[in-house]
Amino acid sequence: MDDPRINGERLWASLMEMARIGATPAGGVCRLTLSDFDKEARDLFIAWCEDAGCAISVDRIGNIFARRAGGDDGLAPVMTGSHLDTQPTGGKFDGAYGVLAGLEVMRTLNDYGVETKAPFEAIAWTNEEGCRFTTSMAGSGVFAGIYTIEDIRASTDADGLKFGEELERIGYAGAEPVGGRAVAAYFEAHIEQGPFLEAENKTIGVVTGNNTPKRAMIEEPAVPGGKHVIALLVANAPLGAPVGAIFVRYVTMAFEQAPAQAAAR
Repeated sequence: MDDPRINGERLWASLMEMARIGATPAGGVCRLTLSDFDKEARDLFIAWCEDAGCAISVDRIGNIFARRAGGDDGLAPVMTGSHLDTQPTGGKFDGAYGVLAGLEVMRTLNDYGVETKAPFEAIAWTNEEGCRFTTSMAGSGVFAGIYTIEDIRASTDADGLKFGEELERIGYAGAEPVGGRAVAAYFEAHIEQGPFLEAENKTIGVVTGNNTPKRAMIEEPAVPGGKHVIALLVANAPLGAPVGAIFVRYVTMAFEQAPAQAAAR
């Protein structure tokens, strides 16, 4: 096999067809997890993978695994993937590129008649974005043992709908156990979420680190008193300076806005 290349036009066409599902007037995509659009995107991905000769399995949290057999199918698979759900004002490529790049690799291997030694799998993880159900990277997190399937399935969206019930509604509460599988290697192709590659005229880069956002709800009991008294009390509270600073700024803003609000009455 001399200088094998993917079919870029085919990959682009697949990305554009996927982007029509949940397309927004501004040119982006709103395809929230476990929505009807999410189901439509999943169905399309599976249809494409089956056309490429892949075997499909879905686990209990809705992660989709498209498997291309290897010469020794008992070996642990090489995996690649990402997600098909988006933010409410998401782009065409965030997540979808990583999923469809894996599909394109399998299509290209078929084009060249290549039999890999180990199986190769393309994955679509469930609820990576975490905007409708607020635990991000939920499907991959359960797979990795970070979260429990019970906690994720019990989570609710802003309308009180349960994750587990919505997963069943769209038909993607699979039968396969989550995680506990051997993995030879995992790769994820992803569009850059910043301007650096373009600014340096680079085509591709390798991620060497990432940040981990954490969410917390902070409750602070009300303290009667004037602005400066409250500031003094909060700054010396057991929760420490960072929380105190946030609270003091909130109180200060409230006092600063009060005269304007009174004048407007």
